Amino acid sequence: MAQAISTRSLTKKFGPREALQGVDFSVEVGSVFGVIGPNGAGKTTTMRCLLDIIRPTSGEVRVLGKDPRAGGPELRRRIGYLPGELFLEGRVTGRTLLAHYQAISGPVAPGRIDGLAERLGLDLDRHTRKLSKGNKQKLGLVQAFMHDPELLVLDEPTSGLDPLVQQEFHAMVREAQHNGQTIFLSSHVLSEVQQTADTVAILRDGRIIAVESVSGLRKRAVRRVRFTANGITAHDAGALLDGVPGVGHLEVLDSDGSITLSATVEGAIQPLVRALGALELTDLVLEEPDLEEAVLKMYSSPADTDQREAAR
Repeated sequence: MAQAISTRSLTKKFGPREALQGVDFSVEVGSVFGVIGPNGAGKTTTMRCLLDIIRPTSGEVRVLGKDPRAGGPELRRRIGYLPGELFLEGRVTGRTLLAHYQAISGPVAPGRIDGLAERLGLDLDRHTRKLSKGNKQKLGLVQAFMHDPELLVLDEPTSGLDPLVQQEFHAMVREAQHNGQTIFLSSHVLSEVQQTADTVAILRDGRIIAVESVSGLRKRAVRRVRFTANGITAHDAGALLDGVPGVGHLEVLDSDGSITLSATVEGAIQPLVRALGALELTDLVLEEPDLEEAVLKMYSSPADTDQREAAR
């Protein structure tokens, strides 16, 4: 499948500090690709290299089939960008500022700007210096989306947005993908990325330690199960579940008449379901996978383990 973005051995040094260390990834056309990592992991540096805001120390970058260093204005008009740190001219209204951006970015469909502003709850006739952080972020989103670019590069796009506006943003991303656009976004919060992304790259200390589909992360994530059964002791329940792949942290919650236990499950749940089939169950609750915990395990794993995982 065609690639909207690809990097190979992307490296960026700021003096002696190596902010990016041989980053390799690709983003398919029409997909939503999320990069997550703690602050300082290299997410913003990666985006700036893609857009030729800063230039790599070494390595190769291709964006929409072109080298960003040689793409010029023609390439930039095909991209919508929301920076992580948004600085706006404060002496004009949002409408005036967007008209300026429109002259740079290219044609915008009639009514498109007003439609986006209405969806996000943004007053375009207020001076930007009077806008809150959240409303400035909305203005930044409008300028990124308004010309329906082939590629959207969004750095921490939900920063400062209230939950209802975040949901509207997620809807905008899904619509853009449905229209064939590619979205590359970053966050330090997995829950924000997993609602929209098809694939997630996990970045730590300037290195990609894993690239996973969201569905793949779910399979690897830890779930919590709680069940109540009649006619069995805690000891017998423990013996029954002992050796079931991925089951751990068995805990007795209640043993008055029947027994209620909780456990964690990592990986496939079918072996656990088969084991529980031998019990007289009166209640069974299987929680959503804890993707945050799965990613935190990757963050905290030794570097040599990360390299083996990334090479698979």
